[in-house]
Amino acid sequence: MQERIYLSPPHMSGNEMKYIQEAFDSNWIAPLGTNVDMFEEEICAYVGMEHGLALSSGTAGIHLALKYFDVGPGDYVFCSDLTFAGSCNPILYQYANPVFIDSEPETWNMSPIALEKAFEWAKKENKMPKAVIIVDLYGQSADYDALLPICEQYDVPVIEDAAEALGASYKGKKCGSFGHIGIFSFNGNKIITTSGGGMVVSNDEEAIKKMRFWATQSREPAKHYEHKEVGYNYRMSNICAGIGRGQLQALDRFIDNRKFIFQQYKDQLQELPFSFMPISDLGSPNYWLSVLTLNENVEFNPEYIINKLELLNIESRPLWKPMHLQPVFLDTPIFYHNETEYVCNQLFQYGVCLPSGSSMTNEQQSLVINTIKNIFTSVNK
Repeated sequence: MQERIYLSPPHMSGNEMKYIQEAFDSNWIAPLGTNVDMFEEEICAYVGMEHGLALSSGTAGIHLALKYFDVGPGDYVFCSDLTFAGSCNPILYQYANPVFIDSEPETWNMSPIALEKAFEWAKKENKMPKAVIIVDLYGQSADYDALLPICEQYDVPVIEDAAEALGASYKGKKCGSFGHIGIFSFNGNKIITTSGGGMVVSNDEEAIKKMRFWATQSREPAKHYEHKEVGYNYRMSNICAGIGRGQLQALDRFIDNRKFIFQQYKDQLQELPFSFMPISDLGSPNYWLSVLTLNENVEFNPEYIINKLELLNIESRPLWKPMHLQPVFLDTPIFYHNETEYVCNQLFQYGVCLPSGSSMTNEQQSLVINTIKNIFTSVNK
């Protein structure tokens, strides 16, 4: 059988073993160590932030950020609707209430129109959020010039979920640097990986200091183990951080590779009845995933394409299922871009994520492209 073509597999640069070996040689395997310290510094330098905290996952970072903003039982948090569950599950960890915000068609990210509607509702109902989680979807920045002033008007802090967007930028400024706190993920499918892991970044030194304390089991500075607050085992190991350091050195090359892959899809499939995720001229994405949406008049749905690709051992996926459609979040408030076009629902209904890994060969991409062409040709015969 054809060797499997994955959606977004890890891509080792060749630099990772140097830092892993240093961890072994120093016997700093876990917890923490020089690689962790340096990885935090290097990520901060890359994105232009002052302080970083390496963690076990991006979800852990969102959890700690919510805790820092004193989100608790009965509170409200606004969150992008079209995202992975890791963006909003931490709201429930804190026994708070999520409120979901629809996408805009221009970037597929949080709609400023829907966000304004949500704030007007919250003010009227006395349900003002403690925080707003804005997601940079599929490696593209949200429109922060439109979104941040709304949050500032209501004096509500922003958590930027840039889990998918390391290396992307908005008007020359790197993703992860727009919120009071920014979050990255280094899961195995992200543009760089530490096998698992995440990072919190902020210019607020006290925020990082407090989250660092919670992430290491809230251990007080005593010879014995003293705990006055509930803590978490959320820190990254020195081995994982070593992988991340090697990966970070190749990030710009990985972005170039994925941009080339996206452009090949767009150029060679332009005659077919679908369109690709729009690239905003306000910034530069990292092209994490190449994503298409079928025209409404196409005779089949995304599942048909996904199943046909799977027959040739090619992995593809639907878009994220909007959070307000998830059983765990039923009856959660949702504010739409407009009353006739539920943007996130439309994107989920018609969207397909194509293989986009930075290590994908020209031959592999040609197979994907030709298979997609054949799918449409065979249906139209």
